[in-house]
Amino acid sequence: MKRILLLSILMILGIAGFGQKFAFVDSDYILKKIPQYRAAQEQLDKLAIQYQKEVEDKFSAVDEQVRSYQTEKVLLTQDMRSKREQDLMDKQKEAQNLQRNYFGPDGVLFKKRTELIKPVQDQVYNAVKDLASEGGYAAIFDVANNPTVLFSNSKYDKSDEVLQKLGYR
Repeated sequence: MKRILLLSILMILGIAGFGQKFAFVDSDYILKKIPQYRAAQEQLDKLAIQYQKEVEDKFSAVDEQVRSYQTEKVLLTQDMRSKREQDLMDKQKEAQNLQRNYFGPDGVLFKKRTELIKPVQDQVYNAVKDLASEGGYAAIFDVANNPTVLFSNSKYDKSDEVLQKLGYR
């Protein structure tokens, strides 16, 4: 479906914009060449590892308590069993909440990623926009992670020019 949509758009642009200039960039290539992005990515990776360890430790503690409860269960009264089961469910929810707090869509890691990486992405976007304006390009496509681009001639790759606009070689 994506491929059909992209091809349709390209055909319309080709027909309507006969004589228009097009180019492409590889945003992954560009971002990997920017030290600020690499440092931000390393910081995010370290945070993710730290958060994952905390979450795993929390779940491991809950699993240990469940195993302990299973062995002691036969010795407990009904009231004690109910209380322990409720306590275990609360601890399980607590571990899930911690995981969601760190890794959820509005989690700490997502917010940190936005804080660290968005400024770099904005710089790249502005450099691409300037390049398009200066070069008279009707469109500049990003070929990073895009399986619908079947072929691209490196002569039209403007990734290095974007890096030069940003002050990187």
